[in-house]
Amino acid sequence: MILQLPAPAKLNLILRILGRRPDGYHELQTLFQLLDFGDSLEFETRENDRISVDAGTLDIPLQDNLIYRAAQLLRQHTGCNKGAHIRLQKNLPQGGGIGGGSSDAATALLGLNYLWQCNLPIDALAELGRQLGADVPVFVRGRTAWAEGVGEKLTPVATEPRHYLVLVPNCAVSTAAVFGDPRLTRDSTAITLAALREGQPGDIRLDSEWLERHSGNDCQALVEKLHPEIRAAREWLQQFAKAQLTGTGACVFAAFDSAQAASDVLAKLPAKWSGFVAAGVQESPTHRQLAKIASTL
Repeated sequence: MILQLPAPAKLNLILRILGRRPDGYHELQTLFQLLDFGDSLEFETRENDRISVDAGTLDIPLQDNLIYRAAQLLRQHTGCNKGAHIRLQKNLPQGGGIGGGSSDAATALLGLNYLWQCNLPIDALAELGRQLGADVPVFVRGRTAWAEGVGEKLTPVATEPRHYLVLVPNCAVSTAAVFGDPRLTRDSTAITLAALREGQPGDIRLDSEWLERHSGNDCQALVEKLHPEIRAAREWLQQFAKAQLTGTGACVFAAFDSAQAASDVLAKLPAKWSGFVAAGVQESPTHRQLAKIASTL
């Protein structure tokens, strides 16, 4: 059997660092916005128990590849002895801060859980994902979400429909280097969503006015000091709309009211950078695809 699934990108519309914990990790608040653009994974069952990954041009040793690690972790947890060959179509940049590796790992967990008929619930898969990286659970759960703690406490939220232009400078940022730098801001005031929850059934809805008031990234100033090219990309994009860094990566983004408006700016992009336009979505394309497959059985 062959199964093909997307691995969507994310943006951090908000990223606040509240402090450093005794274990060395940082207390965060962030808003994960899922996008309808990303990598793609193809899974093919094997007659034996071997797991192999074709990562294309991605130059990472197999034992360090998050897709392979996710597959091994799922087998160890469930006792499954089935195998698979996984092909990665890599569209997202490494070190971009848009969740490429984390999303690939989450799609591997979701896809193999289905393909191998492990039947683990989402909560269990999210816990396995947490062992692979702080950003993996949000992709496993598959909802645009507000995150706290080290990113593991997730609250689904609804954001207004927007299209995003994401610029990819020619550099990669080390998350470990950013969080280990003494110049990083670590004393932001916490945001509370309690008032937004009152009287609202279902998801908390974050309107554009609230996002405009709270948007920002505590890592941006430091990352731009370390990588002037990222500052140059953001300042270029700032001519057309409010632009900021996403995550601790190299990519910068701005929101637009339509795909056409974002595409018009992308057409003006200097040749030294690349970029793409994507729509913000509330539900992961991975979950939508799996639901579609399930509905046809």
